[in-house]
Amino acid sequence: MAQDTLTGEMLRNCMRSAAAVLEEQKAAVNALNVFPVPDGDTGTNMSLTMQAAVREADRCATLGVSDVGRAISLGSLMGARGNSGVILSQLFRGLGKSMEGRSELSPVDLARAFQNGVETAYKAVMRPVEGTILTVAREMSRSAARAARDGATIKDVLEAAKAGAEVALVKTPDLLPVLKHAGVVDAGGKGLVVILDGMLQAVEGHVVEPGRLAAAEEPGGAFHITAEIEEITFTYDTQLLVSASGLELDELREQLQPLGDSMLVVGTPELAKVHIHTNNPGLVLETCLKYGDLREVGVENMRQQFEALKAARMASEASQQALAGAAQGVVDLPGLEVERKEAAVVAVAVGEGLGHIFRSLGVDVLVNGGQTMNPSTEELVNGIAAAPCQKVILLPNNTNIIMAAKQAIELTDRQVEVVPSPNIPKGIAALLAYNPQADLEVNCSRMVRAMDQTRSGEVTFAVRKARHGDVEISEGDVLGITEDEIVAVGTDPSTVLGILLERLLGQNSEFVSIFFGEDVTAEEAEAAAAVIQDRHPELEIEVHHGGQPLFYYLVSVE
Repeated sequence: MAQDTLTGEMLRNCMRSAAAVLEEQKAAVNALNVFPVPDGDTGTNMSLTMQAAVREADRCATLGVSDVGRAISLGSLMGARGNSGVILSQLFRGLGKSMEGRSELSPVDLARAFQNGVETAYKAVMRPVEGTILTVAREMSRSAARAARDGATIKDVLEAAKAGAEVALVKTPDLLPVLKHAGVVDAGGKGLVVILDGMLQAVEGHVVEPGRLAAAEEPGGAFHITAEIEEITFTYDTQLLVSASGLELDELREQLQPLGDSMLVVGTPELAKVHIHTNNPGLVLETCLKYGDLREVGVENMRQQFEALKAARMASEASQQALAGAAQGVVDLPGLEVERKEAAVVAVAVGEGLGHIFRSLGVDVLVNGGQTMNPSTEELVNGIAAAPCQKVILLPNNTNIIMAAKQAIELTDRQVEVVPSPNIPKGIAALLAYNPQADLEVNCSRMVRAMDQTRSGEVTFAVRKARHGDVEISEGDVLGITEDEIVAVGTDPSTVLGILLERLLGQNSEFVSIFFGEDVTAEEAEAAAAVIQDRHPELEIEVHHGGQPLFYYLVSVE
């Protein structure tokens, strides 16, 4: 018999199957990225976002469509990684809203949910670009709506949605010149087609079971705090989920506020995530129990964590102390009383050397970007919650994190401004203009202006064969990239660095900063800088150990 309704159990199966199929095909989706570089590929980001949604759906105690839809919305929202993951989470957010109060969906309801998801995703993007996942999603929803109006079953609606998405995907190069130039279709749109294929397989009775889902980050493990143990007023990092019916989030926040700091209460009237630093976790749990059932309770002693972190950090910082201080003449003197900041800084970074430099320039919380520099929305929210001020400046330091950073603002009660640093060198340039005693607005204005006056580039390698304009790129080739343009292809990182810098230098260029990665020795970096210095004796060149993975060199020119 044709299936005329979508139940909560089937919706969860659809998500599990979609996540499994996407995980299997993420390499094919990654291969469609315009730049063949190891920098947060679309397939990986969408897959991790899907897995976060599935983990939350698997926690559902009840299987009404409304409950599962809410869980999918919350899970994808908190687990969103990269621009593609954020847009996907907004699609699910719109779907979840359409499912509220329903135990199951008719074909017409499902088509309307798709439409609501598309509208929500478009609203979330400041300047929507056609030829992307948004275009594919829009045509998906239109095809689903036509099928529903013609009396289709749930399976028919999903088939129509997938067919509409596939047609739109083929046309994406005609709408976006950069895709046509690279000879590929949109990667995010392809990821959405794969997701629809997995959902359709589940409805047809062929549920693709996921393997072991990627583990979520351990609480507090995604960031490092520049502080002293005496500054830890509240000892216990307490996290939990509260499930209820008609949960008043504002009221719960008000009740928890006096019990600690770094508080986070987000979610829906049926499921809320609570995070708070407190000295009485038992009282926090008692308060939350008044509002609903408790799940996923976790309590960590931050003083013990801090001592372990400090011991490990002291060993590594001994050899880097001179570099960290030289970055801006900063000297760490025990017992020195520092004037209270008006606004704290949270920044995304990876690499031991870069971490030292960022801390020396005033960063309070470092969010570990990992190898692809794509932390989840939840990791960014946790980083904001750990900041020592109510006003926070957030530096994403990667174009693929800016949307997630802006989404994180909606999930915190702090006053947060995103300084949209597209990469590490621009983030460092912004920090050089940061004044701890200036107010939030003044700092943001200064930092953006400093970024705009800096040119930046990176030297990395190709992770797959590709074509860029008239240039054929082989896997393993060394690439010099600036302003989203590949300007050099070669086999030697230092040689490519020299070519890249020639493109970055202008008539008034005076200062060059080079940050070498974990695959480059200090001797190699100094030798490369010496060649550049001989060619341009008028320049002041500084070489710093960045320790970043995957990128041989990061460079800025002022």
